[in-house]
Amino acid sequence: SAGGGGKGIRVAHSDDDMAEGFAAVKAEALNAFGDDRVFLEKFIVDPRHIEIQVLGDKHGNVIHLFERECSIQRRNQKVIEEAPSPLLDEATRAAMGAQAVALAKAVNYDSAGTVEFVAGQDKSFFFLEMNTRLQVEHPVTELITGVDLVEQMIRSAWGEQLAIKQDDLSINGWAIESRIYAEDPYRGFLPSIGRLVRYEQPEEGDQGDYTVRNDSGVREGDEISMFYDPMIAKLCAWGETRDDAVRGMARALEDTHLAGLGHNVPFLAAVMDQERFQSGQLSTSYIKDEFPDGFHGLAPSAEQVKILIASAVAMNEVIAEQDGDPSERTDWTVLVDKTAHEVEVGYDEAEDLVVAIDGEEVSLSEIDWRPGLSLFKAVLDDDAFTAEVKRAADGFDIRHRAARARVRVLRPDVAHLYALLPEKQAADTSKLVLSPMPGLVVDIPVVEGQEVKSGETVAIIEAMKMQNILKAERDGKVKAVKAKAGDPVAADDVLVEFE
Repeated sequence: SAGGGGKGIRVAHSDDDMAEGFAAVKAEALNAFGDDRVFLEKFIVDPRHIEIQVLGDKHGNVIHLFERECSIQRRNQKVIEEAPSPLLDEATRAAMGAQAVALAKAVNYDSAGTVEFVAGQDKSFFFLEMNTRLQVEHPVTELITGVDLVEQMIRSAWGEQLAIKQDDLSINGWAIESRIYAEDPYRGFLPSIGRLVRYEQPEEGDQGDYTVRNDSGVREGDEISMFYDPMIAKLCAWGETRDDAVRGMARALEDTHLAGLGHNVPFLAAVMDQERFQSGQLSTSYIKDEFPDGFHGLAPSAEQVKILIASAVAMNEVIAEQDGDPSERTDWTVLVDKTAHEVEVGYDEAEDLVVAIDGEEVSLSEIDWRPGLSLFKAVLDDDAFTAEVKRAADGFDIRHRAARARVRVLRPDVAHLYALLPEKQAADTSKLVLSPMPGLVVDIPVVEGQEVKSGETVAIIEAMKMQNILKAERDGKVKAVKAKAGDPVAADDVLVEFE
């Protein structure tokens, strides 16, 4: 009851879920807020999270600045927000706005606040709560209305009367916000800690078809610890239409690069590239629906395959020339992970690299890369792109948006031998319980020699105000306990070993 931000929410489908979840929620609430009181509420299936921004003054005036949709969530916490909502029609928007204003007036509210609703896919809506503060996602409202909410809060607190009337407001364009977090989407969005050794931000301002705004809370070199919320930045894109805003966000994310810790930029880029998101078919279960087995990136599109191959070929050429051994070979076999592509390399009259991939030519120009750089920038045909690159023993690890692959530029005879190599086998960790994230051990409720049933709790880890309960995946006997309550642990540290 004292918290917020989705912390501590549990869905109970059985009596056992209720008992365990209730205990966990009380503990989290007490640790985070010093108050272990808990609300019990009805669970609405497949909802959308829509909120109304309100502004009030000390003279009884209250207006609303339309809605924001915040349905893309993980752990019941918002990740991507937008304004307006792709769900609402004018009648529903007006009804929600009127109810939000009525609520604020009923309590004589005199600042910026947010009235939150759970909405059904049929546009029905239900009051959830009111946040009596400025929300993380307020920039998208500022971008579509032109109203500086922080300024209005200060003016209201000073006692000034609102200079804006409801009829003065209209929705101009579309805005999307992506929350950039220090968390690993490939490991269930668990928090990540470490030093931000590189932080390259996209250029802000008017980019032609879209506008970029980036509200960042860190600088390159900062340390991200386990003790605070993992948010790094709020990246926003505005466009005349929702399609423009989505494309702008995709490009802004492509130009956002971090190193030194796990981050969710590839996941955010994946959502922007998904047809379901682009069509506005959202719900709070979006991530679970679209990535039921967890996030593992996206397979490269046909266009991204060209980017991966052309980038690898270009880097191969740069390295050979720098080594003083430029190859006269023009035919290569390029492996994108395990898929082979026949490639011919040449140059045109402008000295731009021309790459024929399986018979289809592309031109690569304005190449910005040298050995040691982790970003490869170029123009493929007429489209600029940026990719993260890392040299490997036998090629390059390249990520473009949500697609990543090991790319090898090989002689055709060598590529044939690669196809015959056995696959590397992953280490067997089936008898180990590993920490999924860096954090502190809250409890190890098992001892050496104890018989444990599948589903029984064997460890609890806490980081960034979140507890992670680890359960046994099978029946077994504990061989060794490797940690105790209060111990700091890193990701993949062994906590419990089974016989």
